[in-house]
Formats: sequence, structure tokens, C-alpha cells
Amino acid sequence: MHAPRFWGDPPGLRAALLSPLGALYARTTARRVARPGLRLDVPVICVGNVHAGGTGKTPTVMAVVERLLARGLTPGVVSRGHGGRLGGPVRVDPAIHDADAVGDEPLLLAAIAPVWVAKDRAAGGRAARAAGADVIVLDDGHQNPALTKDLSLVVIDAEVGFGNGRVLPAGPLREPAAVGLARADLTVTLGPPGAQDVLALPVDRPRLRGRLAPLATGMPWAGLPVFAFAGIGRPAKFFDTLQALGADLRGTVALADHQPLTRPLLHRLGEQAAKLGAQPVTTEKDAVRLPNALRGRVLVLPVRLDCDDWGPLDRALDAIAVAAGGHPEG
Repeated sequence: MHAPRFWGDPPGLRAALLSPLGALYARTTARRVARPGLRLDVPVICVGNVHAGGTGKTPTVMAVVERLLARGLTPGVVSRGHGGRLGGPVRVDPAIHDADAVGDEPLLLAAIAPVWVAKDRAAGGRAARAAGADVIVLDDGHQNPALTKDLSLVVIDAEVGFGNGRVLPAGPLREPAAVGLARADLTVTLGPPGAQDVLALPVDRPRLRGRLAPLATGMPWAGLPVFAFAGIGRPAKFFDTLQALGADLRGTVALADHQPLTRPLLHRLGEQAAKLGAQPVTTEKDAVRLPNALRGRVLVLPVRLDCDDWGPLDRALDAIAVAAGGHPEG
């Protein structure tokens, strides 16, 4: 589904009418997160958010994993596998699993580290540990208490902030922002400098300021006629990135986050691209949901987390590395 427009507006009548349900949702979440979790014998890092939908968690997980590897550690990623049918725990194998089985994000992450899909995060953590992981990285899970966390990162889209500030279904938040950030050790705010500067956080925490930047692949985007489609939290960000690279953006289609790429939909997208004389292009996350026969016909623009100052994250990961038997960076 697409987020209702009123979630991003100042609170109005619809938000007010739905606020009692939002208060109930918030109380339910508060009771859930207060439950004790399983304490593993290795550190657990959680990359989550307080905003429903995409905020940039997956690129942040990638950055965390890469920096753990640089510290001599063996991270194992645990994901609930949103959109996948397997309950797990199961280790993701791109050779036999597709997005229908395990979800798109686990497939994407499996390219850089072992990934376990598990609806029961504690079972997923135990499976990753049994397979040799010396640090567990939770992809999402800030509101899930199944595992005791040693480091919690909350990712925030600086351009969206906290929307109208209300909790589901009155607004886009999984819990009140101040409550969720109070459990965070580090905030990761993503967006351009102007949005970063005006974003006010209700709780003071160490803050990593970053942006999602295109990965250099040598692809000559400048002047290339493209037809872009994306099923991520904010497809407009992907379209803006293509324009910033100089691509000739002849058409766009914004899909719902994790929307299945059915044959009729792909056929329609292909026809639109052909009529516009443009090359289809999509995100890395959407690309793993494409049928194998079509992957060579659709260009992919991958993005990665980029920061001017990695200090806040590196200091936190250095402490994790020491606890896990690795070594600080450098």
C-alpha cells in the first residue's frame, strides 16, 4: 500500500479521528518492547526505525556489515523476510531462494553476508550463532524484543522526519518518536544538508548524518533515455537520483513498497518503456524480484550509505568489535 497523504501533513481531522487507535497501537507496542529478550553470547546490533516503511535501513545494514567485516568479525544478518512465505529460520541461498520465498531485502543482503530469515528473531539469532556468526545484525526489529540488543541504530529519513507525528493508523509512526529514540544508542539521519539541518530530534543521541549515494559502476547515465520504476519506501528519491546523474527521465512509475512484480505488471511496464523509447531501470531491491529472464533487460542503479564523518558509527562498532573478539578499525 501507499502511505496516505495525510500522514505527511500537519495533524488534521482524519488524524484526530484515528488518534484513539494510534494511542492503542502505541500502548500495545510499549507492552511488547518491555518484554525481556534472549541474551545471546555474542553482541546483537539492531538497525531499525520508528517510521513505517522505508527509511534507508537496508543500505545502513550493508554499511554496518561491511565495517564489521573490516574489524575481523563474522556477522550474521537476521531478517523477518518481509514479503516472503518462509517462516524460518532458514539461511538465504540466492541459488535456490527467490523474493517470494524469503523477501527482497534478505536476497540483497545475502550478497555481502550470511542472512537468516526468521519470523522468530530469537530462533534466527540462535541459528546464525550456531553457524559461526560472532555478531548478529538485525535488519529491522527496533520494536521486537525477542533478542536483547547491545547496540540499537534508528534510521530516519531527514526529508520526511516523523510525518504528522502520530502513531499508526493516525500517522506513519510505529511508536511515538521520543519513546522509540529513547531506546536508541545512535540515530542515522539520511538526506540532503538542508533537510538534515532542520530535522529536530526529540531525544539527544549520537547522530550519524549521511545520504544514499549512487554506487560507481561505470554506467554512463548522462543523457541516457530511461523509464524508471521503483517499489521502495519513497520512489521519488530514486527518480531524483537518476535526474541528478543526468539521465533523460522519460517516464516513472511509483510502486508500493515490496510490491510483487507480476507478469502483467512487467508486461505493462515494458510496453510503456518501449513507447517512450527508453531503457527500463529500477532499484537494486526491486531487481531481485525480477524474473531471471528479465534481469538482463532492466538496468539497475545501486545506492550505498555515504557519510562525511563516520565517527559516531565507528566508535560504536569499535566497542562491539572488542566485545566480540575482533579489533577496532585501523
